[in-house]
Amino acid sequence: MDFSTKTASRITGVLFIVAAITAILGVILYEPILNDPDYLVQGSAHADQVALGAIMELILVVSAVGTATLMFPFLKKYNGTIAMWHVCFRFMEAVVITIGVISVLSLLTLGQAYVAAGAPDIASYQVSGTLLKAVHDWTFLLGPNFFLGMNTMMYSYIFYKSKLVPKFIPILGLTGSVLILLASLLEMFGVIDQVSVWGGILALPIFANEMILAVWLILKGFNESAVHSSKHLSGI
Repeated sequence: MDFSTKTASRITGVLFIVAAITAILGVILYEPILNDPDYLVQGSAHADQVALGAIMELILVVSAVGTATLMFPFLKKYNGTIAMWHVCFRFMEAVVITIGVISVLSLLTLGQAYVAAGAPDIASYQVSGTLLKAVHDWTFLLGPNFFLGMNTMMYSYIFYKSKLVPKFIPILGLTGSVLILLASLLEMFGVIDQVSVWGGILALPIFANEMILAVWLILKGFNESAVHSSKHLSGI
């Protein structure tokens, strides 16, 4: 395997890990402004923490796009159409997450304005706050759940066909993508909460897939014979 391929594989693996870590940190750091009953005051009181959470999610966005663009040259050799879809859907995931970041930062500004106003009519602020929180909730459902499931299904399918990585990894990826898509649908129709035990259980396989894939790419990289193979798969 040549140096450039090794480097691309390792960077891709690192970016998968960075994306996972920053996604978790973002959720934790957003706690005062998204989950506290007095979120207007608490968000303003923890403004630096909330801003750091936004930075974590922006790093997540960059990392997610990075994995897609770095994997594209390898994926397109086996199915150019799905490889291109993967890049496009990953960009859509990034855009949706970014909209969520903007909604949280807007909510932070709203909270700071509320605190600075002293004792204003809270009802008008709560209407705007509720709307901004709803925007974030929907982006959280669509980005890290629905679009993530679609993206994982696409690259896992090509990995399975191409043997770029051992087959147990894309099998886990395909399983995880189906489960996270199921979770997004159940959350969309209110069957389960976005942050819940069932949501966590359904998300666990796709998380495990990304971490196992990341470690494999860092330590082993893509399969050398598969990378240099002249055989291209056609169709979906």
